[in-house]
Amino acid sequence: MVASQHGDGYIEVQLAGNRQGHFVITGQINGRTVEFMIDTGATDVAVPGDMADSLGLKRGFAVTVSTANGNSQGFRTTLDRLQLGDIVLTNVRALVAPGLDGEQVLLGMSAMKQLEFTQRGGNLLLRQSTK
Repeated sequence: MVASQHGDGYIEVQLAGNRQGHFVITGQINGRTVEFMIDTGATDVAVPGDMADSLGLKRGFAVTVSTANGNSQGFRTTLDRLQLGDIVLTNVRALVAPGLDGEQVLLGMSAMKQLEFTQRGGNLLLRQSTK
């Protein structure tokens, strides 16, 4: 469940953890609906290769990334627009990850560092300053 709230100078989105304790949110990349999983251990937003192709993301220069499963190759890209509830981020650094399985985009620190976030009691609160 996702709830957005607007206050004086901020927008908040509250997420409830799933049964595994992960925070998953349906959002958008460049106007297309995707499912994100919050991953503060990931440096960048990571988009599975097949999904990146269907979203029309350009593959920039190749980089080697270290993952829990070892080294893998990815490609730099930029997300023009990333939306989580009422929170909108622009020009977010991301990685096209051909070796990433699944249908979820990992919402890494290239997006999360633009927000304040607090985890408490099985919920995650994301806050974006509007000032």
